[in-house]
Amino acid sequence: MTTLTVDLGARSYPIHIGSGLLDRSELLRERLSGQSLMIVTNTTVAPLYLERVQAAFEGLRQAAVVLPDGEEYKTLDTVNRIYTALLEQRFDRRTTLLALGGGVIGDMTGFAAATYQRGVAFVQVPTTLLSQVDSSVGGKTGVNHPLGKNMIGAFHQPRSVIIDIDTLNTLPDRELSAGLAEVIKYGLLGDAPFFDWLEEHIDALRARDPAALEYAIARSCQDKAEVVAADETEQGRRALLNLGHTFGHAIETGLGYGKWLHGEAVGCGMVMAADLSRRMGWIGDEDVQRIRNLIERAGLPTTPPPELDPARMRELMSVDKKVVEGQLRLVLLREIGHAVVTGEFPRNLLDETLEHAA
Repeated sequence: MTTLTVDLGARSYPIHIGSGLLDRSELLRERLSGQSLMIVTNTTVAPLYLERVQAAFEGLRQAAVVLPDGEEYKTLDTVNRIYTALLEQRFDRRTTLLALGGGVIGDMTGFAAATYQRGVAFVQVPTTLLSQVDSSVGGKTGVNHPLGKNMIGAFHQPRSVIIDIDTLNTLPDRELSAGLAEVIKYGLLGDAPFFDWLEEHIDALRARDPAALEYAIARSCQDKAEVVAADETEQGRRALLNLGHTFGHAIETGLGYGKWLHGEAVGCGMVMAADLSRRMGWIGDEDVQRIRNLIERAGLPTTPPPELDPARMRELMSVDKKVVEGQLRLVLLREIGHAVVTGEFPRNLLDETLEHAA
């Protein structure tokens, strides 16, 4: 087992990564608040892992709420089902919420924890690659709105993150590829040696080689933990983690949540960000091709859906958390391993990227 730390002073917490961790009751229980537990999961994950996790908390007062599965259910209405379950069970401020599932479950559980009785503890037990390397770490929680993705939320850090890589054995291939988009992101935005490693090991990752997966997850979590420790509430450096996301969120919102997986949209978005960076003269054709090739080898789309024309993409991108005082900011590449957040890009070059992306 590998253990990392997200260094936030008194609110620091561990990330445990390894095999068989769902059966390690001491890890699951080590950071609980009080003696009551609400497990939040979904209809896909519950039949696979809920009983095993419940067994680890034998002797505690516990309950579970099983939500529908899918990005389209990441809404305030669904979060209200968590509140209802907590209130019906008369759970108080000493309750811990445990998120058992992918990024949608983690984001909604964290948001419920941030807002139930003005804040209770929660633990992340992510079961998809994307949630293991990204959404479970860093305390971003929230839900979608029909006009924009993740526009309603709060920063609320978990007490701990327990990553059992064995859960990836039941993950569909498409979901695994979606997670690889976020892994690739870390190499691009600030870890060029990791990008090189990914070019050599992407086939092993898609084949679910345990050693390769554990290394990639740990490296990704370490990279993210360092960024979060330096900029917890995204006032500066943490915005780099949104590489490809402004393009990607526009795709998700425009198509309707759930049509493309989040990682698929981010993978395509990173290619578009690389294309714009090339048009600005920051990176060369060879770098763009390396990025496109790796994303393709990961099993991800590299061109946006034809249903979204450039005008619609521009409209959707204008509703983004990185818009400041009406100015759109993007995460672009100075080179592989060096990303920047900027609003200083010629709008005609963005138009060219959108028009030639298909």
